[in-house]
Amino acid sequence: MIVDLTDVTTSTVAKEMNRLRESGGVVALGRVLTLVISTRPEYVEKALTAANLASREHPCRIIVLAAGDAQAPTRLDAQIRVGGDAGASDVVILQGQGANATESESLVGALLLPDAPIVVWWPHDAPEVPAASPLGRIAHRRITDSAAGPHARSALMALRTSYRAGDTDLAWTRLTGWRIQLAAIFDHLNANEIRSVTVEGAVDSPSTILLAAWLTQCLHVPVTMARSKAGQGMRAVRFSRIGGDVVLSRMAGDVASLYQQGHPVQRIALARRTDQDCLAEELRRLDPDEVFGDVVQNGLALTDLKEVAPSER
Repeated sequence: MIVDLTDVTTSTVAKEMNRLRESGGVVALGRVLTLVISTRPEYVEKALTAANLASREHPCRIIVLAAGDAQAPTRLDAQIRVGGDAGASDVVILQGQGANATESESLVGALLLPDAPIVVWWPHDAPEVPAASPLGRIAHRRITDSAAGPHARSALMALRTSYRAGDTDLAWTRLTGWRIQLAAIFDHLNANEIRSVTVEGAVDSPSTILLAAWLTQCLHVPVTMARSKAGQGMRAVRFSRIGGDVVLSRMAGDVASLYQQGHPVQRIALARRTDQDCLAEELRRLDPDEVFGDVVQNGLALTDLKEVAPSER
């Protein structure tokens, strides 16, 4: 069911939500959190697709703020989606004009689930300091995506200075599979034999930089980056060591290969993660991601960001 409301207040939207619930169209029980998405109108449906799929694991209320024209007369339009149009959630889309075109706690306050955690996601155009923004101040977790901008490195440097407990970034969440596999490799290697590490990834991939920073902290050895073509994401990690190099490589598809001298090549499932996969993971935990905070605040400063030519493997 989709209900459109034009030129309304958030109080009117909240009353309509109550009416729908009383009439049996909205089931509020079981909602575990409120997910607030702040984005532009052209990205609303893409963000909602990811959020609706993630809501099947984490039933929630989704509130979307779609910033309109700040120069237009002040106005607020809304759309309520329930049932099959909202996944395992209920959805409210608010599109503001004029004074309502900028994100504000007052726009969402009446629609928040009582006594439930609040997560805010900026798919694009994250504020300079998420925790200090109007929505960030009321959120338990704040999710940004440094890969959505044109300059991955500068976006990460901004995260380093603006980080507060509760912040996270989808560029880090996309690395979960890589970090699990690399941690398993660590268990079978003598860390003292590792002399250097090369991380290969796309020029537009902030995940490459974050993985290099994480490895720098874990291993305390020089880590350099080999840049490949844009759009390819993470491609390989090479450990240079006394007993022969070890390479985890995913050149194409969702299967990686582990090369190690004296051992047969191993094939490992390492799928590329979608936004809904990453969002669902972030909604599983509402406590601060201390590892991410340590990597952003300290690991990036230790990482030598000089680049080398990509490997041939």
